[in-house]
Amino acid sequence: MSDTRDQPPSVDYVVHAKYNPESITQYHIVPGLLGVVLTMTLVMVTSMAITRERERGTMESLLATPVRPLEVMIGKIVPYVLIGYIQVVLILIFAVYLFHVPIQGSLWLLLLAALPFIAANLSVGLTFSSLAENQLQAMQMAFFFFLPSLLLSGFMFPFYGMPEWAQRIGSLLPLTYFLRIVRGIILKGNTFAFIWPSIWPMLVFMAAVILIALKRYRKTLD
Repeated sequence: MSDTRDQPPSVDYVVHAKYNPESITQYHIVPGLLGVVLTMTLVMVTSMAITRERERGTMESLLATPVRPLEVMIGKIVPYVLIGYIQVVLILIFAVYLFHVPIQGSLWLLLLAALPFIAANLSVGLTFSSLAENQLQAMQMAFFFFLPSLLLSGFMFPFYGMPEWAQRIGSLLPLTYFLRIVRGIILKGNTFAFIWPSIWPMLVFMAAVILIALKRYRKTLD
């Protein structure tokens, strides 16, 4: 009886990379930086929105108005949405003309998909702002949110190569889903049908943190 271990395999498996076959690092890193920069800047800026007014004493004037908490938060979020889109456009310009990243999909779809991600990060910042007593606490909360987003979203390490507990935490972060969206549109040319499974978790996340912020919003200074 012959030993089959000495025989060559009947089938040779050759793995070909369909997207970014040259394994160019900047094609993978630069689109991810779009989500990382937005997370870092938007959460940090909005996390100090309410605490800054409380420390400067302007919160009294805001509380004296008949504006409801939800209207206050919308008013805080809307201006920063424009700032977020300015960052998106600038990063895309640098990605194309400086790093020569090819964009296979629709830019309009990418801009549309960026809206729930921007809103989710702004909502996180407002939640931290409503929980913190001062700007230092708000900034520390922003960093505590940013570091897990950076490490567990799939930006630095392959998402499905992480331990199961890390994947569960990463599945709660909006950056995880936005990285799939932006890389899918830029590198693969994904359509709305492919990115929708990554959009609705960000919407659920945004609704949850807004509810927390509304519960913690104080109508008095004490």
